[in-house]
Amino acid sequence: MNTQKPLVLDANILIRAVLGRRVRQILRKYADRAEFCAPETCFAEAHKYVPGLARRKGMSVSETVSFMEELELLVRRVDQGLYRAYEQDARRRMERRDSDDWPVAALALLLRCPIWTEDQDFFGSGIAIWNTDLVELYLREDS
Repeated sequence: MNTQKPLVLDANILIRAVLGRRVRQILRKYADRAEFCAPETCFAEAHKYVPGLARRKGMSVSETVSFMEELELLVRRVDQGLYRAYEQDARRRMERRDSDDWPVAALALLLRCPIWTEDQDFFGSGIAIWNTDLVELYLREDS
């Protein structure tokens, strides 16, 4: 880990970064102050859902591919092997919510940092949560 502030991104934030403007603007603006990262499962989920969502929004495939490529430069993809030791704790925290989100929780536990999400499933997990409307408060804070 470097001296930048870590922040774990949920799949819904990755999807918003590709399909919208606001999240992408925040990622670009704070790329030098924060280390944005996400479990590889979140990238897989984004790749799965982005094409259909893009078609519904009338976006071109080449445009979304370009945004996905940029996203890969702004957000570090983290292999499950790095946070596997936190799986049991993460699953316990997520068991009453969405147990499929355990990789996001486990990575946040490993890095001792908050999660950026629009998903209510993380509330009550004991991990700090930021949404897009407020995440810049965290990103602007002094380390």
